[in-house]
Amino acid sequence: MGKRGCFQRRPLSFVLLSAFLFQFAMGQIRYSIPEEMAKGSFVGNIANDLGVELKRLVSGRARVFTSDGSEYVGLDREKGQLVIKQRMDREQLCGEISACSLSFDVILENPMELYRVTVDVVDINDNSPVFPGNEIDQEIIESTLPGARFSLESAIDPDVGINSLQKYVLHPTDHFSLNVQSNAHGNKKVEMVLKTPLDREKTDNHYLTLTAFDGGNPQRSGTVKVHIRVLDANDNAPIFTQLAYKASVLENASIGTLVTTVTATDADEESSANIQYYFEHVTASVKTLFSIDTETGEIKVVGSIDYEKYKQFQINVIAKDNGGLKASCEIIIDVTDVNDNAPKITVMSFSSALPENAALGTVVAMINVQDLDSGENGKVTCSIPRTSPFKIVSSLPNYYNLVTDSALDREQTPEHNITITAVDGGNPSLSSEETLRVKISDVNDNAPEFEQESYNAYVMENNSPSLSVFSVKAKDADWGPNSRISYFLDDGSINGTPLASFISINTDTGVIYAMKPFDYEQLKSLKIKIKAQDGGTPPLSTNATLNIFVQDQNDNAPQVLYPLQSSGSVVAEIVPRSADIGYLVTKVVAVDVDSGQNAWLSYKLQKAADRALFEVGAQNGEVRTVRQVTDKDAVKQKLTVVVEDNGQPSRSATVTVNVAVADSFPEVLSEFTDFTQDKDYNDSLTFYLIIALIVVSFLFIFSIIAIISVKIYRWRQRKLYYKSANNLPVIPYYPTMQSDGTLHQVYNYEFCGTTDSRRSDVKPMRPYSQNTLIHLSRPGTVQREKKEHMDAELSLEQKPPNDWRLQPNQRPGPSGQHRFHTIQQRWTPYEKSRAGPLPEGAGVVAGTGPWPNPPTEAEQLHVLMAGANVSEATATMGPRYNAQYVPDYRQNVYIPGSTATLTANPQQPPQQALPPPQVMPPTEAPKAAQTPASKKKSTKKDKK
Repeated sequence: MGKRGCFQRRPLSFVLLSAFLFQFAMGQIRYSIPEEMAKGSFVGNIANDLGVELKRLVSGRARVFTSDGSEYVGLDREKGQLVIKQRMDREQLCGEISACSLSFDVILENPMELYRVTVDVVDINDNSPVFPGNEIDQEIIESTLPGARFSLESAIDPDVGINSLQKYVLHPTDHFSLNVQSNAHGNKKVEMVLKTPLDREKTDNHYLTLTAFDGGNPQRSGTVKVHIRVLDANDNAPIFTQLAYKASVLENASIGTLVTTVTATDADEESSANIQYYFEHVTASVKTLFSIDTETGEIKVVGSIDYEKYKQFQINVIAKDNGGLKASCEIIIDVTDVNDNAPKITVMSFSSALPENAALGTVVAMINVQDLDSGENGKVTCSIPRTSPFKIVSSLPNYYNLVTDSALDREQTPEHNITITAVDGGNPSLSSEETLRVKISDVNDNAPEFEQESYNAYVMENNSPSLSVFSVKAKDADWGPNSRISYFLDDGSINGTPLASFISINTDTGVIYAMKPFDYEQLKSLKIKIKAQDGGTPPLSTNATLNIFVQDQNDNAPQVLYPLQSSGSVVAEIVPRSADIGYLVTKVVAVDVDSGQNAWLSYKLQKAADRALFEVGAQNGEVRTVRQVTDKDAVKQKLTVVVEDNGQPSRSATVTVNVAVADSFPEVLSEFTDFTQDKDYNDSLTFYLIIALIVVSFLFIFSIIAIISVKIYRWRQRKLYYKSANNLPVIPYYPTMQSDGTLHQVYNYEFCGTTDSRRSDVKPMRPYSQNTLIHLSRPGTVQREKKEHMDAELSLEQKPPNDWRLQPNQRPGPSGQHRFHTIQQRWTPYEKSRAGPLPEGAGVVAGTGPWPNPPTEAEQLHVLMAGANVSEATATMGPRYNAQYVPDYRQNVYIPGSTATLTANPQQPPQQALPPPQVMPPTEAPKAAQTPASKKKSTKKDKK
């Protein structure tokens, strides 16, 4: 009550004027206030002193943080003021330390800010000097000489500075005076000095008053009674071996540990052995920690010593003999620190969630680390694991910031458990740990990823609409809305038709549906780009390619390309009665627009008789004789060929082949007429055929005459040229003709024929001499001229289609040496038919399209007439031409949409694109006219 009353008597202006402000760098401020201020008293306006607005204090949730949890000063955020929350007693807070201060931190968040505030507690004179006891007993032998000194107990004043103990006054001073000495630590030692000898017989007891005064205003004092009892003479007082003893003791030293031993001697013989030792005026804390043996003077530890509480002890020891004489000495005990305190980690502020795109150096947590030990034992090192993407940065002494040190990736590590380890410098060192859990929030930084870059899907044609074709799946490493994936089809078109009319996709599941049935013959595959897009902002996407392959079904029947079927005319194949077994009559050519095994075609005769004359190749469609022709065989043969594919179920087509077994053309013509009558053709067709035959014959004769005329004209021109003087002086010699009318020299012909084109060129080379024709008078010469002219015409024909995917012997159209005995047709580039035999060795003649157009009725008659004239002409004129050379579209069948090709003879070797030129055999003498059958037979033998 005395302290509080003394403080309350001070005017308020003194409190306000005594507070002053210090501003330091790095966010530190200092206030000074007197102790014992009432609760709620004003300390300082921190808002003005820091230059912080009041709304910032409120929004930043400003608060006071102390490492020991004490709450002496509080913060009023609304006013921006620091106020007293708990009464402060400087003596209780700091003890004998003169400079007493409290340090705490003011923390603001969003963003984090830290300010260090130090409050100096100024001492006030609220404590009076106090002696340990109410009375001091002193025994003095009467024989004591003047000048003898007698120690007195010192007063204790917890105040510091001017308010602490300043002087002593002794009353009365008849026999004694007062001597006050200050030691190196500022403590005052009080001694009574005997001025005049004592006389026990006069006065055996003396009563004095010792008063201690401090320097406060108002001044405070304390008194103690001094009772002096005069003893009988003992003229020697004990003497310590040292005036001051120094010792050290480890904190936490075990009980009974010897600290030091004091020793005093006495000149008196009796008193020297009976000296007793005592502590003089020690505090209660010292009594609980140390004890002294009164007989030996040993000072031992009797309690637990803590360096963090007491770093040094100053103890006065008295040695007293039997005569009552005393001596005193001072013992200074230093406490040695032991590393017995682990660092204490306090998390002042912490952000538990952090975005994965947080910038480097972002503050995650603010940490305070304290160690109560001193020296190296109190030096703390704070660290975290090196593998962590964070680091510890020291901001102020004992303060650390946990900041980001590298890029964060939630997809790799969605959560970080950061263990903060604080290690002191002791030996052995002590440490403590604190674990912080930081969750990484997601940012849309990952695009969706498909399982494959390219997918292949197969769908059967003629599928039902809304059929599920395929399903794609993409994954996104992000989380939440950033990983929600939608699927889209890129805009595009197929042959001008929007892609959306063929395919659609479910945006949520990635299932792809067909919008309509597919037709393999029109669309064999689709290439689609699929985009997967996440739900982030901005969204990220990736693409994948889907190849949809339409698989073929057997939904198309075979189509017969040859022989052509028409309602107005009939084409008959001619077989001579002398035909051998295996004679090629014709070849049925068919295709199937399907692919694969659905386009593999097989041929068979419908209703084959027991003694059938013909058979058809199951794979190549060739109609051949299986036995010799007999007289019982009918001239007119009608064969029905069934073409069947290999699909499941299979589809088929039929074609009728008319075969005439005859040796002469008139017989064939009569049978042809019968065929026509059997077919109920129009009678007027015969008239047109005859007219066409006449016209063709006339044109043929006219062409022969024109060619001969041109040759004669050119021969005359060359003859005149050689006879002129401008020509070479030497005319080459040519041998005469042989007796049989043939030429002795050899004519070379350059033959160009390819199996992969629709045009074959026959280029006749000039003989060694152009005037050789002067000696030619036989019909063979005219025939060769005709052949050259026809070869020139054939060189202008259009080439057949060339499919690069097939080998030369696998391409559609005629190839090889297969021939059939029938009426020949050639197609011009203008899609018009042209009758006439094809010269031997000539290449393929075909139309511009992939297959020839069907002939008209007039063209068929024209073909018959032309074939008859040519046959008769070749029998009598020069080299013979085999009438079996016709466009053969049946040898190799190309299957559209497939690499498979049906060949007539699998073992037939591929033909040469350009066969070497061959020497024409010498022409024979004219012989009797041959019939068409005998001519064809001989021609076939020549070929073999």
